[in-house]
Amino acid sequence: MNESLQAEAMVTLTPSAADHVKELLANEKDNAARTLRVYVEGGGCSGLQYGMVFDEKRDGDLVTDCHGVSVLVDSLSLNYLRGTIVDFVDSLSGGGFKISNPNARQSCGCGKSFEA
Repeated sequence: MNESLQAEAMVTLTPSAADHVKELLANEKDNAARTLRVYVEGGGCSGLQYGMVFDEKRDGDLVTDCHGVSVLVDSLSLNYLRGTIVDFVDSLSGGGFKISNPNARQSCGCGKSFEA
């Protein structure tokens, strides 16, 4: 399986999330040459937490395109993010990026950390 297909199976952005990422990239000149990275790291109230940052591609990263936005996933985060959907909700209460991960056995109330 090639890198693009593997990453595509890992993380998907909804059209709303992709549009918001494009807006962030357009408004921040420092991020113009960078790509959205979605990753998992230790921490949070459930043991693991999600992270999203604009970054440069590194060795071992998988890259996919979702609605015109390139997404990077590092090799350590791959197993935790398979099938994950990132959405963006524009709301006064509880708005922002929302992550739906089928691999999470339990998520905390904030939605930013989970137990695998």
